[in-house]
Amino acid sequence: MIDVHQLVSEHKQRIITTRRELHRIPETAYTEKKTSAYVADYLNNEGLDVQTGIARYGVMGLLNTGRPGPALMIRADMDALPLKEDTGLSFASEHEGVMHACGHDAHMAMVLGAATALNRIKGELKGTIKFLFQPAEEGPGGAKPMIEAGVMENPTVDFSIGCHVWPDLPAGTIGVRAGPFLAAMDRFDIKIIGQGGHGAMPHLCVDALEVGSQVVNALQRIVSRHMDPFEPTVVTVGTFHAGTAFNIISGEAELSGTTRTFDLNFWKSSQQRVEKIIRGVCESMGADFELKYAFAYPPTINDEFMADVVGRCAAMVVGQENVLEPNKTMGGEDFSFYAQKSKGCFFFLGVGRKDGAPVHNPKFDFNEEHMLLGVETYCRVAMELLK
Repeated sequence: MIDVHQLVSEHKQRIITTRRELHRIPETAYTEKKTSAYVADYLNNEGLDVQTGIARYGVMGLLNTGRPGPALMIRADMDALPLKEDTGLSFASEHEGVMHACGHDAHMAMVLGAATALNRIKGELKGTIKFLFQPAEEGPGGAKPMIEAGVMENPTVDFSIGCHVWPDLPAGTIGVRAGPFLAAMDRFDIKIIGQGGHGAMPHLCVDALEVGSQVVNALQRIVSRHMDPFEPTVVTVGTFHAGTAFNIISGEAELSGTTRTFDLNFWKSSQQRVEKIIRGVCESMGADFELKYAFAYPPTINDEFMADVVGRCAAMVVGQENVLEPNKTMGGEDFSFYAQKSKGCFFFLGVGRKDGAPVHNPKFDFNEEHMLLGVETYCRVAMELLK
């Protein structure tokens, strides 16, 4: 009988060291050159078959047991955020203005740790494991290009799992739920084109700033008046730039924002809804507009069978009382693309602590020992599916 807990515990210091070394070299989306090289070297040293340069900086390590069986993919994201770190850690970012503030350093360390542990016991497994390291999760999204490059084929991936460290859940817990889990995420960019002029002569102008303000207000009606109140939906305008001086009426305004939803019908029609509202406001106020709408990530929907497997395996790691069913979140995840191509499950590893910072915060950090819970869960899921 394999003692999985002991197997993972033996690699504790290496897992922590790996996370710290990756934390020092954060790189934003599609610039993950050092990170990719680090991951590839690690997997090569483990003796796995390694493929690099997938969708620019993606890496895949293949563990072939030599016996027929299903294919499992374990995925980590690699990119960091354009954020100046303020943790005071001895291993803080060495790249000015860039930080692993969303835990992707931990995600990589956990999957690499799982690769080490599972490689040690591959004689007990049947099938194939793909350890996948993906660029650009934070945007514009690296999963789809990775799939287009063939990572779900040869052999065809039957099952896929991924994990996110999550400070909203208590440390030492694991959160998993079947069905819709993370929302679809889109982005829109709007340019309002009016007629600028002197601030004292508004009757000779079309004030793009005012038109933009009305667009922001009108877009909020999508949620308040167009959507079923029992269907969670978000429309957020995150940027608004207009004007150059206090006494000049702006001739142009630029806005950008995002929509989030679990409603597939709304998701498919969201561009038309947004465009119709902008057009109506602009036509009524004498302005023109340009709209760029990008469908980013579909909703992440966990397969019921896989969610059950992950939940049962997690219970062996943290105890049944510490396996939680978290609320759905309006955050987006491009793991959703893998889940569309296989039986997938994305779960949360609780790292919350008193006075801890949230993700995407310059002070974000966590207790590194909790990564071992994620590694052990990965290993137990692999053993369950490939036994």
